[in-house]
Amino acid sequence: MADAKVIPFDEDRPRRRVAGSRRVRAVPAPEPVAEAVEAAVAEPAAVESGGAAWDRRIAGGLAFLRRRVTGDYEVDEFGYDKELTDQVLMSLMRPLFDKYFRVEVKGIENIPAEGGALIVANHSGTLPLDGLMMQVAVHDHHPAQRHLRLLAADLVFMLPVVNELARKAGHTLACSEDAQRLLEAGELVGVMPEGFKGIGKPFGDRYKLQRFGRGGFVSTALRAGTPIVPCSIVGAEEIYPMVGNAKTVARLLGIPYFPITPTFPWLGPLGAVPLPTKWTIQFGEPIATDGYPPEAAEDPMLMFNLTDEVREQIQHTLYKLLVQRRSVFF
Repeated sequence: MADAKVIPFDEDRPRRRVAGSRRVRAVPAPEPVAEAVEAAVAEPAAVESGGAAWDRRIAGGLAFLRRRVTGDYEVDEFGYDKELTDQVLMSLMRPLFDKYFRVEVKGIENIPAEGGALIVANHSGTLPLDGLMMQVAVHDHHPAQRHLRLLAADLVFMLPVVNELARKAGHTLACSEDAQRLLEAGELVGVMPEGFKGIGKPFGDRYKLQRFGRGGFVSTALRAGTPIVPCSIVGAEEIYPMVGNAKTVARLLGIPYFPITPTFPWLGPLGAVPLPTKWTIQFGEPIATDGYPPEAAEDPMLMFNLTDEVREQIQHTLYKLLVQRRSVFF
């Protein structure tokens, strides 16, 4: 993970330790709206046909709405909003995970039940849906329902709306300082070292891992003393088969690449719909780092060896999963 310019969530707010959180006070809603919400929460409407379960669900939804309207919710110093992520963002991503890509999760027991860990995965698919699906896999399939904090590229935090949603979902800039603070606070951190080289590679190079950088993620894990969990994702490569790259258009738009696929841009917005491939996400056996001395994080040979070990384990698992796969779509 190369050092990058840190883009703060809120320049006017002093940074505090990651374990802390703050009470957010939003701009007060107009009095009629606030009073209506409070009245609805105080006296939730009875649902005649739904029974007590529907009553509880409606009451819970109204209570959630009241907290959002009045600003009575918490975020951490990175802008992570746990309640919004659990109640809204995960609910939006879950149909893609369960119904559209039909993701099969393997090796979830290799993710520790508590404490920090660095999950390192391959990156592909033209658009970074693989990171979001990995986040759902960890939350919904791990017994402890752990939250994955993804490290994202600078571009993510320069885009309007996307920037805000990424922060709310718990993601942060892909720099060593933020990653180390999260790991030391006992968080699960996800990184995809291939970056744009992986997600924007031609379809002909699918499932061939690109360079993993200079091992910055290994150095971060060594400093924090947290295990590294390799993760292999099969299925994302085929959602947008990238057969060309309009480099001139990409330069004009200031983006790393402009993909040409069999459907995009020829079919317009319809061409941006991903193909419904069948996915498998497998978490490998963790690689311990707590047995190394503090100065190990500065040893370039050790970082190279550990980086190569993680990369080889991911690549080997990818080949194994591809052999086992019956077809791209089933």
